[in-house]
Amino acid sequence: MSPLENVKESRIDTLVEEVSGFKTQFDVFRFMKRVTEQYGSRAFMVVNLPGPTALSLASSSIITNWPSDLISEFDQVGLLAGSPVLAHLRRASIPFRYDVERSDLKRDAQTAAVSRALFTRFRMNRGAYFPVHDASGARGAISLSGDRQPFTNDEMKDLTYLSIFVFNQLAEIRELDSRNSDMLTERELDCLNWTAAGKTSVEIAEILTLSEHTINHYLNRATKKLDAVNRTQAVAKALRLGLIK
Repeated sequence: MSPLENVKESRIDTLVEEVSGFKTQFDVFRFMKRVTEQYGSRAFMVVNLPGPTALSLASSSIITNWPSDLISEFDQVGLLAGSPVLAHLRRASIPFRYDVERSDLKRDAQTAAVSRALFTRFRMNRGAYFPVHDASGARGAISLSGDRQPFTNDEMKDLTYLSIFVFNQLAEIRELDSRNSDMLTERELDCLNWTAAGKTSVEIAEILTLSEHTINHYLNRATKKLDAVNRTQAVAKALRLGLIK
């Protein structure tokens, strides 16, 4: 093995070791953002493989720094249903590069033009997808997108290896989050539900006939249990875990 190959192997091993120490989804988010920049890309997405009837990319995304406007427009015009990338992910488990100019030839002419214009506008018209699965067999993918030149074969190999560890560590974190969230009390869940409905602490206090101080105490405790940074994130996490509706 050449000195250059030794350096590359050492770098990827260092990244994998770093992943194994992550405790929260935010740890993974920051790491993936850094990796995305290191590989000259603009955005990443970690996604569960959408089911055959899925219509929304947003609901399948686990963590991402895709522009929110891009995801919103993608879903609004229904681009998931005819996605050649998704079709590829469903039938194969081999990592692959993509280019909207080439991939979208499999779309009908109208949605192909819409997709090309959308991703080109955000300078995310090229990239790669890395199919992955966790210990339970649940399938997903990790993508890096941007407008750089196609990834080299060495980069594809490194990112494939890294993606396996990232997805599985994220699965372990989410499973732990789910177990920890089972400890939320009925009152904490009530407060989260009313917060999700747009109620303030004062309004929730009136509804539950409790003091505002007590409501804040329940919400702060729920936020801590869910390993969230604020109430908004706690509500989003509780919704994602199916604890509130």
